Amino acid sequence: MEVVIVPDAKAGGELIAEAIGALLSRKPDALLGVATGSTPLPIYQALAAAVRSGAVDATRARVCQLDEYVGLPAGHRESYRSVVLREVVEPLGLTEGSFIGPDGTAEDVQAACEAYDRALAEAGGVDLQLLGIGTDGHIGFNEPCSSLASRTRIKTLTQQTREDNARFFDSLAEVPHHVITQGIGTILEARHLVLLATGEGKADAVAQSVEGPVSALVPASALQLHPHATVVVDEAAASKLKLADYFRATYAAKPAWQGL
Repeated sequence: MEVVIVPDAKAGGELIAEAIGALLSRKPDALLGVATGSTPLPIYQALAAAVRSGAVDATRARVCQLDEYVGLPAGHRESYRSVVLREVVEPLGLTEGSFIGPDGTAEDVQAACEAYDRALAEAGGVDLQLLGIGTDGHIGFNEPCSSLASRTRIKTLTQQTREDNARFFDSLAEVPHHVITQGIGTILEARHLVLLATGEGKADAVAQSVEGPVSALVPASALQLHPHATVVVDEAAASKLKLADYFRATYAAKPAWQGL
């Protein structure tokens, strides 16, 4: 994997948005896998600004979800479908028809998971999947000890994850107990994986994922198995990397034509 150390979250967002813009210039109907939460917001903000300025044409782009709550109505403000529509699809000037996501309201949730994997394959596969990382190394909702070969499936949220997400709801009781998440095996099928991590709180997870062994205990370490994985981290998130100086030197010497 390639590790890129940037000064701050804004710089990371701009760098990744530039890579997405380059992808859309090569493949205008690229399928972009997006993540929710606060970490990727600088990416979406920079990409939307590039679209508004005319620097990027996203009119044919397609967007797909990484995960979704089970049981929240599709129109619920905190369903991830609503969040993606609000933070990504609408700012890029896209329509809901450009969006692919799992059905968290289905009576047969497992069938909905299998249907989503098929939908991604039928769409030609994900061209670039954005990822965040949890303090325990999780990606999507693949908590520690998730199978590295897992497919899109139902997962039970840990109490800590529910407490972390309670800030988006009126109370902890409103936070669903279950989610649909792309599995690690599903995630690894994307052509390019881009993980953004910011803040000192992510430093241990980043170091274990990048420099530690590949282990189900640290789900993000599976990115080491991918032929085109990019980890973008700010200085704080890079603070525990033993090879930080090497990563800086490698990126500084990288030919511009390679991009991300």
